[in-house]
Amino acid sequence: MPKKLQARKHEVRAQLTNVELVRAKSALTLEIFSRNEKLGALEIGRGSMYWTGANRQRSKRLNWSSFAAMMDKLAYGTT
Repeated sequence: MPKKLQARKHEVRAQLTNVELVRAKSALTLEIFSRNEKLGALEIGRGSMYWTGANRQRSKRLNWSSFAAMMDKLAYGTT
C-alpha cells in the first residue's frame, strides 16, 4: 500500500536582492511560514545575518561565528 501524503507544515519563500552576493547591499531573504502563519524572516548577507520575528519591528543581528556556535550547541550539545 502506498503511504499517505501529509500536508506540509512549513513553507519558505526566498528572495534574492542582488544576483552577485559578493557585492555590498546584496542579500538572500527567507520568509518562514508555519501553516500559513509567518514565523519570521532571515536575511543572509556577506558579513552577518538578521532575524526578524513575525510581529517584530527590529531585527536581531548575528555574525557567522556566533551562528556557528549556536548551531553546534543545538545540534551537538557542545559550546
